[in-house]
Amino acid sequence: MAGAPFDAFRYAHEHRHEVVWMSQNTNHLVPPTVIADAVYGAIRDRRYEGYPYGPGDPELKALVLRDFGLPEEWTVTVSAGGTEALYMLERALLGPGDEVLASDPSYLIIHKFVELAGARTRNLDIYQPPYRLTPDRVQESITPKTRMILLIDPLNPLGSGYPAEEVRAIAEIAKDHHLLLLNDVTYRDFADGHTLAAPFAPDSTLTVWSASKNCGLAGLRIGGLVGPAELVRKVLPYNTNDLGVNILAQVAAKAALSTKAEWFPRIKTTTRANQAIIKGAVEEVPGAFLPLYPSQANMFAIDLAKTEVPPEALQKELLLQHGVFVRAGNYLSPKFGSRFVRASFSNPPAEVERFAAAFPAAMATLRARPVVAS
Repeated sequence: MAGAPFDAFRYAHEHRHEVVWMSQNTNHLVPPTVIADAVYGAIRDRRYEGYPYGPGDPELKALVLRDFGLPEEWTVTVSAGGTEALYMLERALLGPGDEVLASDPSYLIIHKFVELAGARTRNLDIYQPPYRLTPDRVQESITPKTRMILLIDPLNPLGSGYPAEEVRAIAEIAKDHHLLLLNDVTYRDFADGHTLAAPFAPDSTLTVWSASKNCGLAGLRIGGLVGPAELVRKVLPYNTNDLGVNILAQVAAKAALSTKAEWFPRIKTTTRANQAIIKGAVEEVPGAFLPLYPSQANMFAIDLAKTEVPPEALQKELLLQHGVFVRAGNYLSPKFGSRFVRASFSNPPAEVERFAAAFPAAMATLRARPVVAS
């Protein structure tokens, strides 16, 4: 359609064989045979012809608990990605007048689901050191309307990780104030060390699990919840997948989770090296910097505020002229999104090197001419 706004995602999908995908924290480093062998086997068996077991594959649920190191009596649900699980629990457990303590920046889709429940988030600014919520700020921000604390660890988009003592302190605050604790741990495998909140507040914590990023299965949409049975029962009425979640996705997740210990350490080593490559490229551009380094996830923010280059302009320039797709920060922060782009780096090193060459060139081009963000 003439005059239609430029759709970066449509362009990137149409040119997916030429584009370096660093915009959605997707993982492109999982050995392909891990997934392909399992999925091809399920296709040969024509498992796609029948409905899956509605509550979710028991073996997959056991693997999730084993991966988390949690007891077998904990309840696991399987949904079409962690995002669907987030939607279900927000709709089920929140209502008009409730407040959720959250952060800005954050994964704002969760905030949207809070609003759909008639509740609201109370966003604490964290775009300054230590770039995460702290127990003291959480404690002082609780009001009579507070119903839930949102603890995303590691945090998308900054890559902040929480020390064990802070996870414990926030969990104990939730327990002391009889609050729900939502622990989104999608990126936990990329961290140097990670502590689940659930053992510190087992009766009030819902942990969101996902195989999208650690196992490289974003396109198959597989994830779910882990929590106490009584709390999970309140969430299940909002499950729209009563006939079960994609059988091929469950097969792939089982194959990945059962072998992850064999190959994920190499992915972690690669992502740490990739971070250093990106850091070097950012340091070539006066005014650009990484607010947090190293990241405990597979992404971080690149601050552009002092360069006066709009993030949306950089996103478009990198994509169209260099075939590198990063994400402008307005997707992740109402207050600070005009300052940064988010770049993920769970990509082959050659692709990250393409970014490293493209970033200084794109910034030089944009600073040399007037820019209109679109």
